[in-house]
Amino acid sequence: MSVLSNERPIGFIDSGVGGLTVVKEAMRQLPNEEILYLGDTARCPYGPRPAEQVIEFTWQMTRFLLKKNIKMLVIACNTATAVALDEIKKNVDIPVIGVIQPGSRAALKASETGRVGIIGTSGTVKSGSYKHELQEKAPDTYVSSLACPKFVPIVESNQFNSSVAKKIVSQTLAPLKKEKLDTLILGCTHYPLLRPIIQNVIGQQVTLIDSGAETVNDVSTLLDYFNLNNYEQSEIKARTFYTTGSPKMFKDIAGEWLNITNLNVSHIDLGGE
Repeated sequence: MSVLSNERPIGFIDSGVGGLTVVKEAMRQLPNEEILYLGDTARCPYGPRPAEQVIEFTWQMTRFLLKKNIKMLVIACNTATAVALDEIKKNVDIPVIGVIQPGSRAALKASETGRVGIIGTSGTVKSGSYKHELQEKAPDTYVSSLACPKFVPIVESNQFNSSVAKKIVSQTLAPLKKEKLDTLILGCTHYPLLRPIIQNVIGQQVTLIDSGAETVNDVSTLLDYFNLNNYEQSEIKARTFYTTGSPKMFKDIAGEWLNITNLNVSHIDLGGE
């Protein structure tokens, strides 16, 4: 008996280019799957915004991709996951997954001392979502959270390899170096683009957890569970990208990060503030 194949795309949404770190891992783990990505770069960052506004923007992106007949939605943004995931899961009829639970599980698995750090946007840190997830599963876990509001603008402006980036990361992470952490969660999908600098500053003895990459493991599990896998073999799978900001800037960053030269990037307008 032949296995049914579901060729509809998986949708990914993020406040900007950060969710591309999740897409990169999805392309590696799930090469047969078609991908639709929407980055709200015109209104990035989400971290400093009120929760109600983040929920509204997340719904706008979700509705756009639902019209494209996606089979699963990945909220590849920690801030949006923290405030909007539960509401969206309850109100759509496809599987929806965020990035906080997978990252928390991976951190607990990696930590040997139970001393875990979290860096994220001010919105993610303020929500307390990671601390709640970690201590609900392992109550004795020591959790130290730090908001890093300058990191996202560095990535969105394509300066993540610059000397300015090194200086800002070093200054921002200084308080965490005193915490004797053995594990640090990159609690924003933009941060893996700064990973080499973060690792150098925080020390090689600290294990970095990429929540976005860990999320793809859960995506794979859900594809199996709901029988949504695309089994069709083809040399080129559709990778379609939408941005509310500059297609050129998005294409420059995405092309370098994903190692793709001919990216299909389209500008869309989700509405004003």
